[in-house]
Parts: sequence; C-alpha cells; structure tokens
Amino acid sequence: MTKIQVEKIDTFSGHRDCVYALHPSGQRYQFFSAGGDGLVVRWDLTRPDWGEVVAQVPASVYALAHDPAHAHLWVGQNYEGIQIIAPDEKTVVASAQLTKAAIFDIQFSDNQAFVALSDGVVLVIDKAAFAVRQHLKASIQSARCIAVSPDGQVFAVGYSDHYIRIFDTQNLRLLHTIEAHSNSVFALCYSPDGRFLLSGSRDAHLKIWDVNAQYTLHQDVVAHLFAINHLVYSPDGQYIATCSMDKSIKLWDAATFRLLKVIDRARHAGHATSVNRLLWTDFEQRLISASDDKRLSVWGIY
Repeated sequence: MTKIQVEKIDTFSGHRDCVYALHPSGQRYQFFSAGGDGLVVRWDLTRPDWGEVVAQVPASVYALAHDPAHAHLWVGQNYEGIQIIAPDEKTVVASAQLTKAAIFDIQFSDNQAFVALSDGVVLVIDKAAFAVRQHLKASIQSARCIAVSPDGQVFAVGYSDHYIRIFDTQNLRLLHTIEAHSNSVFALCYSPDGRFLLSGSRDAHLKIWDVNAQYTLHQDVVAHLFAINHLVYSPDGQYIATCSMDKSIKLWDAATFRLLKVIDRARHAGHATSVNRLLWTDFEQRLISASDDKRLSVWGIY
C-alpha cells in the first residue's frame, strides 16, 4: 500500500460562521472561501496571516465559481440569487434575483453555468448574457451538487431524492437516471480520465460508477461514519480526498479506492466539527479544508 504523510501547515481563521465554500482563484497560491456569515474572503497560501474580504452579501453562501476568462467570481446568495463580483476591484459586476431557493452548487461548462437549487431546479445560465436559458426540473427534491465530465459532453446532478441524473450539456437532454444512494447525494466528481463518476452521500457511502458501462456500479465503499459532504481528486490524479460530517478527512488511492490515511482531530489536530468542503491545489499539492468550526486548515500531503 502506498505510504503517504500528512502535515498540518496552517490554520486560517476570520470567518464568523460555518465555512461552506472553497474555490480556486486565477492565482495558484490564492483561493476564495465563503460561508454562513456572507463574507467572501481571498486567502494567500504564501501569507498565512493574510485574508482579504472581497465581498459581503446579506445571506449565507454555499456556492462559489470563478470565471478565469473575465476574472470574475460568481457568488450564490441563498434565497437572494447570484452576484458576479470583480474581486480585485471589490465591485459588483452584475446581480440578479434568479431564485428564492438556496443555491447549493455552481459549475461552468463553456459559455454555460449550471446552478443547483433547493427546489429541485437546475438553472442553465448563458454566462455572457447572464440570462437564464432553461430550468431543468427533474426532481421535486433539492439538487445538491453538479459535476461536468472532463470532455464537457455531459454533466451529472446529485439530488436529495437519492438519485443521480446525467444530462447532455448541449441539448440539456436527460440521458441517465441512477438510483444511487439511500439518502441525499451531496458530492459528485468525475475522474480526470472520465472513466468513473464518484458520488458521496448522506448515507456515508462512496460509490464509483463506470461511465463507459452506462454508469453501472463499479464499487461501493462504506467510507465514513456520517454524511460525505465533498470529494476531490489530487492535481496529479493519484489520490482522492473525502470529507465528512464525522469531522474527518480521508485520503484514498485513486486506482484501487483503498483507504490510505485518516486526517482527524486526534491524529493531526484536525477540525472539531463537520468538514464541509475541500480544495486540492496544485500549489505544492496543498489540500485545504473548510469546516463548521469557522476555520480553514491547510494540509501538506507527501
């Protein structure tokens, strides 16, 4: 089994409520966070004592998305809609009350933005026009997470009705309906080669779906004690990280899906409460985690 070492590098504090969202910026060493306090903060991995508030919205934020083409950050304000901000200028470029629902995820594909809402709708937005192109209503329960395939041809949506649904990105046609979990699907991620779709659920299972075999189940792992909130691949594609309501982060071998390391409070001075979000950067392979404890932790994985 591959031996890996974990080192806690830094702790970033400054949020006044739970942290729910992490997203890379246009700089390798910088990233954004947001959460229950409505603050959107830019952090610098080379300056652990530095954090810059680039926006404050009057609602909690579960979803961020950075548009590198325009250096804009999309901020999903729960029950209020979406703001597009220019972080460097700290100005609002555009704002629209597109929904009164909670916004759980925002993902881009070419000139489209897909937005997952608590009322079961997935908004398809024309990025350039900042206008809703279509409402996809495939469930009466919340759309919780979205993953776009590496080739950009399809996108997967995880729902609170326990299903995953696969849509065509061009004609927005529903292609597959997967009876995936026994509880809400909170996390989705395609493998870098597009061979697998990984899903994490409130049922604590990590499931691997074979894309080329019509999304049949390839592997089912009882991964955590409680809900899996998020999952990511390492930049080199060798590892997978999952995080959970059970306060832990777990590292997995991406080839075999075997557990390699547990990062928690007892072993590595990890988080004291639910770990909500992960971001694995290509800046010195740093893994960042966000938690209900209002803190961000930065991990070195070797």
